[in-house]
Amino acid sequence: MKMKKLLCILLSTVITAGMLAGCGKANVPDPEAGVATDTTDAAITADASKYAGQTPEEILAQLSLDQKAAQMVQPACYSVDEQGMLTYDYGSILSKAETLDYKNWQQYVDDFQKAAVKSDSGVPYLYGQDDVHGVNYCLDAVIFPHNIGMGAANDEELMYQVGQITADEAKLCHMLWNFSPCVAQSVDPRWGRTYESYGSDLEMIKRLSTAYTKGQQDAGIAACAKHFFADGNISYGTGEKQLGSIMDRGDSSLSDDEIKELLSVYQAQIDAGVKTIMISHSSLNGVKMHENKKYIDILKNDMGFEGFIVSDWDSVKNTSPTTYDQQVITSVNAGIDMLMEVDTFEHARKIIVKAVNDGDIKEERIDDAVLRILKVKKDLGLFEDPFLKNMETTKSETGSAEYRQVAEKLVEESQVLIKNDNNILPFKEGSSVYIMGPAMDNHVSQCGGWTMDWNKSTRAKIPGVTSIKQGFEDVASAHNITVITDEKDAANADAILLVLGEDAYAEWNGDAENMDICGEHGLKGNKAAIEQAKELGKPIVCLVIAGRNVFIKDYIDQWDGVVMGYLPGSEGQGVAKVLCGDADFTGKLPSPWYADDEGIETQTPWLEYGYGLTY
Repeated sequence: MKMKKLLCILLSTVITAGMLAGCGKANVPDPEAGVATDTTDAAITADASKYAGQTPEEILAQLSLDQKAAQMVQPACYSVDEQGMLTYDYGSILSKAETLDYKNWQQYVDDFQKAAVKSDSGVPYLYGQDDVHGVNYCLDAVIFPHNIGMGAANDEELMYQVGQITADEAKLCHMLWNFSPCVAQSVDPRWGRTYESYGSDLEMIKRLSTAYTKGQQDAGIAACAKHFFADGNISYGTGEKQLGSIMDRGDSSLSDDEIKELLSVYQAQIDAGVKTIMISHSSLNGVKMHENKKYIDILKNDMGFEGFIVSDWDSVKNTSPTTYDQQVITSVNAGIDMLMEVDTFEHARKIIVKAVNDGDIKEERIDDAVLRILKVKKDLGLFEDPFLKNMETTKSETGSAEYRQVAEKLVEESQVLIKNDNNILPFKEGSSVYIMGPAMDNHVSQCGGWTMDWNKSTRAKIPGVTSIKQGFEDVASAHNITVITDEKDAANADAILLVLGEDAYAEWNGDAENMDICGEHGLKGNKAAIEQAKELGKPIVCLVIAGRNVFIKDYIDQWDGVVMGYLPGSEGQGVAKVLCGDADFTGKLPSPWYADDEGIETQTPWLEYGYGLTY
C-alpha cells in the first residue's frame, strides 16, 4: 500500500523520515520513556462521544456534506496533525508513527481521538494499520510466521487463536482496525507479495482466513479482507512500470469461471462477518480494480457485504482518468467508501464535496458510504467508548509467554521437511553441530517485511525476537548436543546446520527476476556459506528462511537434509524444536515448488502442493 509515483528507495526514505519526524505531530512519545500524562485538554472529560446511544442513521442525519466527505478520507499519520483532526475530523488515520511500545501507542492514538471527539463533527475516528503477522509495529509484540508459513501449518484452530492474539495486542495499542487477512491466491512465486498469501489452494485460503477473521472480530477489532481481487493472479511482466515493478499491481487475465472461484473466497469472508474489504492495486482483464464498479457492486448487491470498502495506498491515482478530480469521482462512483489518499486527503475531500454540488456524485452514494463507515464504528463501540476506557483485554501487556507459545507452536507446524537422507534429522543426542550461514542470527531476514517498518526493519536486533541460532542453542542443550559457532572448530562437528535466507522485502520490492537462493533477493553471504559448508566435507542440513519456494536445484545434491522454514517471526526456538526432535514435521508445501522459471511458466512443479516428509 505505497505511493504510486516515487521510486522505491526514495519512497521508503521519505516515509521513514516522515514517521520519525513524528507524523506531523509535536508530541510523539519517546519509545523509551514512560507515558506522558496529558493535562492540557481539560475540555475532554466525557468518556463517550456526543452520539452515544444514537443509531448510525441518526448520526448520519446530523452531519453536513463537508463532514460526511471527511469521513470518507484517510490520511497517513505523518500527513495530518491534531489541529487538522480538530478542524476536519477525518474518518480514519493509518500507518505508523514509529516503533512504540503499547503504552505509547495508546497515547498516540488517543491524542488524535481527543481532537476528533472535540471537533464540530465529533465523530470518533478509526486507526488502521497493517498488523499482518502480529502487531508488527509494536515493540515486544509477538511476531507470528507470515501467511505462507500459516499455510504450511494449515491449522484452523491456531489461526483463530492468532486472530484473537493479534486483536488483543492491537487493542492494547488502541488500534481497532487491522488491514488483514490477505486472501490472495499465490500463483507465481516471483511475485513480491507471495509470503502474504496462505498458498495456492483456494479452499485452504478460505478456511484459514475466515478462522483468522473470526478470531479478530470475536476479540473486538475490525478485520479487512484484501486485496479485492485477483491480486495474486497477475501475469509476469505486467507490473506498474513507474515503480520498477515486474509483477506487483499488474494485470490478471481470468475467465468467468476463475473469477467465480476467487469471488467465493470473499463470499466466505462476508459470511464470516468481515467488516471491511480493501481494493487491489491490480487490474482484472485490463480494468483497474479501483474503478471496477461491476465487481464492487457485486460485493455489495449480490454477495451481501454490509461493511465498508477502502482503497489501497494512493491507488485512486492509478485509475484511468487523466485528472485527480475525475479519478476521485470515478472511484467513489465505483463504490469505494473510504479513500486512503495519504497526502492528498484534503484535496480528495474537497473534490467529493464539489462533485456532489455539481451533480457528478449523487449524495445518496455519499450517504451509503458514510453510513457503512458509521456502522462499523458503532459495532466497535467507538461512539460509547472512544478512548477505550471500558475495553477489556485478555493480557495487560504485549509479548506474553502464553502468546509466544502459540506463535512457537505455529513455527513448529510450519516447518516443511523436503529431504532427509540417511535420517540426518533429527540431530542425534550427544552429537555436535556446526551452525552457520547468514540467516542463522538474522532477525530481519527471519521476520521478513512488514516488521517494524514497511519494507524491512531498520533495527538489526528486533526486541522480543529469538533468532534461529539462539533458539537452536537453547533447545540443543537439552539433548546434549554441542553447538559449534566458531569456524575454527567446525572440523570437530558431526553435522552442519546451514541457514540460508532472503533479505526482507515488501510489495514490488520483492518481485524477482532471479529466484535462486543466491539471486537478487538472497542474503549476500549465501553463496560463500554454501561453498564453505561443502568444503568441510560433513553431512549438511540446509534450513531455508524465505518468503517463497526459492530455486535450490543447483545446490540440493550437496545437502543431506533440506528444511523450508519460510518466515517464522519472533519465535526461532520453534524451528530448533523440530530439528532436534521435540516436535515432528507436520508442515506441508502450501504452494507447488518449481525448480526454475520454465517450471513456473509451464506450471510443472518440482514438488507438488502438499508435499512434506515426516520423521
